[in-house]
Amino acid sequence: MTEGETPLKRSLALRIRARGPLSLAEYMAAALGDPVYGYYLTRDPLGVAGDFTTAPEISQMFGEVVGLWLADQASTLPRGAPVVEFGPGRGTMMADARRAAPALRERPLWFVETSTVLRAAQARAVPEARWIDSLHALPEGPMVLVANEYLDALPIRQYLADGSAWREVQVGLGQPCDDGSAPLVFGLSGPLRGVESGAGPPVEGAWVEVSAAADAAIDETARRIAAYGGAALYIDYGFRATERPAGPTLQALQAHRRADPLASPGEADLTWLPDFDALAARVRDVPGATAYLAPQGAFLAEMGIGQRAAALAAARPKEAHAIADALERLTMAAAMGSRFKVLAILPADAAHPPGFAGSPTPGSGQDETAIAGTDASVPGRSFGGPRE
Repeated sequence: MTEGETPLKRSLALRIRARGPLSLAEYMAAALGDPVYGYYLTRDPLGVAGDFTTAPEISQMFGEVVGLWLADQASTLPRGAPVVEFGPGRGTMMADARRAAPALRERPLWFVETSTVLRAAQARAVPEARWIDSLHALPEGPMVLVANEYLDALPIRQYLADGSAWREVQVGLGQPCDDGSAPLVFGLSGPLRGVESGAGPPVEGAWVEVSAAADAAIDETARRIAAYGGAALYIDYGFRATERPAGPTLQALQAHRRADPLASPGEADLTWLPDFDALAARVRDVPGATAYLAPQGAFLAEMGIGQRAAALAAARPKEAHAIADALERLTMAAAMGSRFKVLAILPADAAHPPGFAGSPTPGSGQDETAIAGTDASVPGRSFGGPRE
């Protein structure tokens, strides 16, 4: 194996030589989820020593306000209705949520997680948790569900238009090196007769990214909530129709820096930007379900993160500056407050949920305005103590 060539890269090269180019979805599925060399199955990717940091790792305030929202939605459900989290990371968010909202501790807790490395960290943070590999393994019934930075890591297919036809982005092999190895390179399929629904005409420079896994997760969540009741919260970086990027959004992160997505499969995180308007439209296509959208900053502000920050700073004056920095990072538009979106899925006849006061009537298509800094709180709810 040559210098810089990962075991998975060598395995993928052999696969391409035998079967031809991979779709981007096939490449991402292997790079992130290969049972032996996959990125998420072989390491803890979070924190300073990892490749990226998520909102729950920035401050306990994030998990606490999410916990208040989940508890508020769960308050009308039977006591046996579970709490479910997709991709719980180290379990940090749920540990903070359960401390802030003790009512959550009275409910069964299921983590949807396939990584044994992360399951071990989650067990230390939340010993009461149980694990499943997919939502399909959970019995039918009402639930409250949360997923933070989950959708962006699901595999995508990517299509580009050349002015006359749509073509699919593929991963193949470049020119062989002196030692016989060959780099992984992006290429394009031949012209496609049809492409994913909604792609439109093949105008020069047009692009489409489609994730069957993300669509399936949203569809199944909406179906269950419509049929049995409950609520779900998906939080991720992404875009609205008015913010659509100029080009495809796939990126790789390694040691907190951008990296070549093909250079080190299995050693770098791969992510993309979901289209939240498209996701909300999928929810509203499910009879009996509806969706609400808000920027992360607006959602956290309405849920009382400003109030919580003030209380934490008063209790820990030596940490006041760090608390203020975390609040700004989570809520301000120039940081995570605008780029990250919050999608709530509820029954169609449910009351307007907290955290979405600035949201339009579901389906109106209007944009929301961030209100980071608002010092509101959820009536009848209070925060627990600080992390021990």
